Amino acid sequence: MKRTLLTALFLTWGLTSFAQKVPTFPVGQIKTSMGEILFWLYDETPNHKASFIKLANANYWDSFTFNRVIKNFVAQGGCPDTPEGFADSPYLLKPEFNSKLRHVYGAVGAGRDDNPQMLSAGCQFYIVQDRNGIARLDDKYTVYGQVFQGMDVVDKIVSVNTDSTDAPKVPIKLDVNVIQMTEKELTQKGFKR
Repeated sequence: MKRTLLTALFLTWGLTSFAQKVPTFPVGQIKTSMGEILFWLYDETPNHKASFIKLANANYWDSFTFNRVIKNFVAQGGCPDTPEGFADSPYLLKPEFNSKLRHVYGAVGAGRDDNPQMLSAGCQFYIVQDRNGIARLDDKYTVYGQVFQGMDVVDKIVSVNTDSTDAPKVPIKLDVNVIQMTEKELTQKGFKR
């Protein structure tokens, strides 16, 4: 009897412990008045991934907007680029180009100015909205994520009325976060490896 009770307790503890150790993955989340965008963060670009997580967790982008939106090109957000470059970026990142990560529809990349080292601005990101991709940006800008839910939202964002600098006439505010999702939750939201 005592042995049966101990076995039952051990099995219960083991199952509870196993259930609590389901692995989760960090996912980029952008909430806007037009809807939510979810994207995978690539391990192949560890510095850009870590930078995104750091700034999102610090609520860095939550006072910014999508400042440049161009249909059949990109929706760009974060600190605005200026004629002097990204002077207000908290830091710059060395490029992490990867031949497997291309500028396809839904790719998330790091903005940069025309600096010769092709350093990314930590503050600036964009989402490719061209359904054919933008091959001319490959190996010139770092891709560090891929949207798996919310491209309908991106399509709406790039369709708004803009001014002469491609800024939306009605600002589209950013609420940028990193959420943890299990593999099951990722699959339910449309993610495919």
